[in-house]
Amino acid sequence: MMSGLLLLRALRAALPGAAAVVRRLRTAAPRPVFAKELFLGTLRKEEVFPYPEISNEELEEINQFVGPVEKFFNEEVDSKKIDQDAKIPPETLKGLKDLGLFGMQIPEEYGGLGLSNTMYARLGEITSSDGSIAVTLAAHQAIGLKGILIAGTDEQKAKYLPRLASGEHIAAFCLTEPGSGSDAASIQTRATLSEDGKYFLLNGSKVWISNGGLASIFTVFARTEVVDKDGQLKDKITAFIVERDFGGVTHGKPEDKLGIRGSNTCEVHFENTKVPIENVIGEVGGGFKVAMNILNSGRFSMGSASAGMIKKLIEMTAEYACTRKQFDKKLSEFGLIQEKFCFMAVKAYVMESMAYLTAGMMDRPGFPDCSVEAAMVKGTNEILRMYIALTGMQYAGKILTDKIKEIKKGNVGVALGEFLSKLQDIMGRKVDYGLVGDRGVVHPSLQESGKKLEENIYYFGATVRGLLSRFGKTIVEEQLVLKRVADIVINLYAMTAAISRASRSISIGLRNHDHEVLLTNIFCTEAYFKNNYAMTQLEKYADENLDDSIKKAAKQVLEKRAYTCSHPLDRTF
Repeated sequence: MMSGLLLLRALRAALPGAAAVVRRLRTAAPRPVFAKELFLGTLRKEEVFPYPEISNEELEEINQFVGPVEKFFNEEVDSKKIDQDAKIPPETLKGLKDLGLFGMQIPEEYGGLGLSNTMYARLGEITSSDGSIAVTLAAHQAIGLKGILIAGTDEQKAKYLPRLASGEHIAAFCLTEPGSGSDAASIQTRATLSEDGKYFLLNGSKVWISNGGLASIFTVFARTEVVDKDGQLKDKITAFIVERDFGGVTHGKPEDKLGIRGSNTCEVHFENTKVPIENVIGEVGGGFKVAMNILNSGRFSMGSASAGMIKKLIEMTAEYACTRKQFDKKLSEFGLIQEKFCFMAVKAYVMESMAYLTAGMMDRPGFPDCSVEAAMVKGTNEILRMYIALTGMQYAGKILTDKIKEIKKGNVGVALGEFLSKLQDIMGRKVDYGLVGDRGVVHPSLQESGKKLEENIYYFGATVRGLLSRFGKTIVEEQLVLKRVADIVINLYAMTAAISRASRSISIGLRNHDHEVLLTNIFCTEAYFKNNYAMTQLEKYADENLDDSIKKAAKQVLEKRAYTCSHPLDRTF
């Protein structure tokens, strides 16, 4: 019987224009950034309008993949058993491998499916229906083997990718250590070059490693001694491809987690592991950049996976709400329940819109910098919020600093431009980025949302300029400020994605496009007012800004390491 992978390849080959479907390496000129430009109050609408389209051939190809994968997950995956047993059964893993799901983005020449980012996102919606499988697949290819894919040599790719694509080998990404979590630069694992210069001896421990107990191939980051440009010996991080068969590689028992219990997470230890020098990824000392590139490129897939889960949850909860009765009414008839379903749908729509806009941007010719967009799509925590805000602020700061230098040099054109811009603000600027109106790119039913987006973007740029002027380089220490900056720019990108997608849907007459417009207008109105309030809080002497009080209260608690208020039953008499 033909395996799922061979069947999918046969279907692909049968598609019209199959030769044109194979995705080659992009060699066009670098594309302009989008999200980073928002920090300057600039909207590059040509990057996001119209909403990305895929070719008919690619659409047909993606549909050929979706059917078999959905059938497998509906019929062969027992999520309850996986979570109870805290293990994905061998036959389920074999099924995933047969479908080619361990090599979704590995090029066909190395035995993978060679999917675009958009196709990868689409399959991610399906694979996310089981959290343990989703984590296992993502740890393997979104980060585990990604270093070989994006920074490996031709020899490294030829040696490792075919067996990683088939799932014969499973990959893991080893960065986090007991004393080094978010601060990746502080890792202590060390790789020492041998006297003959032919291999490194690797020693150290990594924690919270997804697939750590299953993997045969590890991407490992370790400190190495490097002679710097000035001749000084310095410690720098280097990335390595490490095979379990090199010896000295052991792992601890799997962590017993509250959720995604079927995914394997454990400690991995390296003791005098001999790693050949040809297994360095990129340059010796260039590992930190490799790690950041891997994480930046791997994050975007979380958006479509999360949207897929939310859509499934909406189906399950809607079924219950429409059948369960209380007080002689269905739950679906209560206003508070209706509010929950509205905002579940809004969040799913916006998340899905952001995920596929980002995937589409990443698939375009050239080398688009979508690092900030990918971080936003992942669903941000505090660390990613800091990354989003600081990356954007650094980008804006450099450009604004260059402008100030030009003005100081006596560049009349730049100085006049800045003066006129401030004058327009004082006199009441009419913000117009070309989204709305007769020549606008936004559908008339979304005009008000488009205007809100334009206004928010302009005043966000002004807010960023004010913050950089006020704090300068010390902005990196202002985490409460940066959190608000990140929240605003995430909302701006979400508004953009939803408006662009809904405009496309109504323009081409997709079913239920009026529902998309409704969800978009609800989200944009809410986001607009949240953004305005956050920008008000960021003003220097705003009554709405409680940062000093928040820091003071936190300090009082932390000094005592306890809740310090008297008990309500205490008395002084």
